Amino acid sequence: MPDTGITDILVSEDQIKEIVKRLGAEVTEHYRNTERELVVIGLLRGSFVFMADLVREIKLPMVMDFMTVSSYGDGTVSSGDVKIIMDLDTSIEGRDVLLVEDIVDTGNTFSKVIRMLQNRNPNSLKICTFLNKPECRTADVEIDFCGMDIPNEFVVGYGLDYAQLYRNLPYIGIKGQ
Repeated sequence: MPDTGITDILVSEDQIKEIVKRLGAEVTEHYRNTERELVVIGLLRGSFVFMADLVREIKLPMVMDFMTVSSYGDGTVSSGDVKIIMDLDTSIEGRDVLLVEDIVDTGNTFSKVIRMLQNRNPNSLKICTFLNKPECRTADVEIDFCGMDIPNEFVVGYGLDYAQLYRNLPYIGIKGQ
């Protein structure tokens, strides 16, 4: 097997399953009494693995849509230049929206996406992230549903990448630089 450059496993497959199950239950409970259909929006590409698992744990009617935004290119540090590459197909006006992300670190990308979605007048907009790096935060982002806080390490696996590689790993690993 080739050297992956993974120095340590931060979140195991079993831990991932437990976290996703908990988040699905929290989201279900939060939206249980709403009369609106939930719109779950994933930010591609990183969130696709997490979102696929998460929506199977949410026991409510929902529709799904995706956006593609980029701030990393092929590097390990956000450039700060956020590009909207693919927008939603679904109108979110007057609807309850759950925005799903794989990881929130600086919050710069997320804060721009949040502002754009708020301008579309949803009834509510909640944030769900699998991983959170609070010590990296430079933008004010309120996370409503958080899988777990992690230290300031560059991580890959379970949808997270380095130059588009490692997304298929079934765990979260720390990538050596």
